[in-house]
Amino acid sequence: MPKGLTFLPSLALAAAMALPLAAETKPDASTVIARVNGDEITLGHVIATGAALPEQYQQIEDDVLYELIVDQLIQQALLGQQQEALSKLNTLALDNETRSLLAVQTVNALIEEELTDEAIQAAYDAKYADFQGADEFNASHILVETEEKAKEIKAQLDDGADFAEMAKEHSTGPSGPNGGELGWFGSGQMVPAFEAAVIGLEKGQVSEPVKTQFGWHVVTLNDKRKSEAPELDQVRAELSQTLQQEVIQARIDELTQQAEIERPALEGAGPEVLRQTDLIQE
Repeated sequence: MPKGLTFLPSLALAAAMALPLAAETKPDASTVIARVNGDEITLGHVIATGAALPEQYQQIEDDVLYELIVDQLIQQALLGQQQEALSKLNTLALDNETRSLLAVQTVNALIEEELTDEAIQAAYDAKYADFQGADEFNASHILVETEEKAKEIKAQLDDGADFAEMAKEHSTGPSGPNGGELGWFGSGQMVPAFEAAVIGLEKGQVSEPVKTQFGWHVVTLNDKRKSEAPELDQVRAELSQTLQQEVIQARIDELTQQAEIERPALEGAGPEVLRQTDLIQE
């Protein structure tokens, strides 16, 4: 045996024996992490509490959040042990919460089953199969302060002056240095008078002076097109939300048809007692 290496059978045996033990004692939801006067708080209680916290608490570092949750559960246990049972109000609230949680489980299972990529794709295809885009316009303008100046510029353009160069020289609008280019826009994105002037133009045509609250415009239509259907990823969230509502409502309608639901008409047991919380006080 090389010098410096020592065989320690007792340590090797202990290490070997420790491996299956570690596997058997791996923490799970039932692992007790605290006892308060004998009442057990489990790892599952901690995880469930953390999962239900608002988003801002999810940003807290795990080691800090874990201690906060455990401390809170211990304090709740201490305070809760001072009561013999839930009050009538809290018993009813617990019934409602249980009913709500069961409903959420059903909804989540339904969404997982029905809200597949194939279903979303089918909804997209159905919605946009016959899509007819709206008109979109690409225009340029020259903005000046007076009608006289606008008419003067229009006359020069009619005589062959370059629109972009005239915009750079005369336009007071932010698009002036760009040759007056406004890029692509659709209906409702421009003030009404300006939009009406653009709609009335043919490609390459220059408008008569148009007055808006910004001043006087001379407008030219560079191009016109139909908008394209959005990509699936752009509307995936919207389609998913719509599908969720549809499958949930369809399931509720189905269950309602199958169920025996009774709502007896009872005198004095309607909206008039909604706020009478004394009825559920002990």
